[in-house]
Amino acid sequence: MTTIRAATVDDVSLIFELVRELAEFEREPDAVRLTEAELVRDGFPGASGERYFEAVIAEEDGEPAGFALFFPVYSTWRGRAMHLEDLFVRPRFRGRGIGRALLTRVAALSVDRGCVLLFWHVLDWNTPAIEFYKTLGAEALEDWTRMRVTDNALRTLAGRDEVAR
Repeated sequence: MTTIRAATVDDVSLIFELVRELAEFEREPDAVRLTEAELVRDGFPGASGERYFEAVIAEEDGEPAGFALFFPVYSTWRGRAMHLEDLFVRPRFRGRGIGRALLTRVAALSVDRGCVLLFWHVLDWNTPAIEFYKTLGAEALEDWTRMRVTDNALRTLAGRDEVAR
């Protein structure tokens, strides 16, 4: 039986482990620079801190099977939106509806919070995921290019010359 529950601070080690498994799946095993302490700070800061993300955990018969990590954003054209940063199901649990259950929970939370848009990115070589998302009504935005500035380039752009970790 699959259950989906909100992640708590006690899940930080599990979330970190799942993030590392996702990075391996995405062929970037050395790309994770995040620490468990940063996950605590940014996702579970206590009453006085700003929360940058939320996560839900999927369990199959009590065993951790996957997770989804998401956060609110704002669309200047549409209003409130939710960005799904990661959705990952461990390989041995795939094909059981867990990915759908995770995405359904994030969609429900989005609607409950007044969001009119839920979006995410998927690697172009991950055709099974792309096809799965299309069955749920998602559409690929072929005419958009994702851009980013990271690490030292971000610091340079910001006018900060310190070297990132």
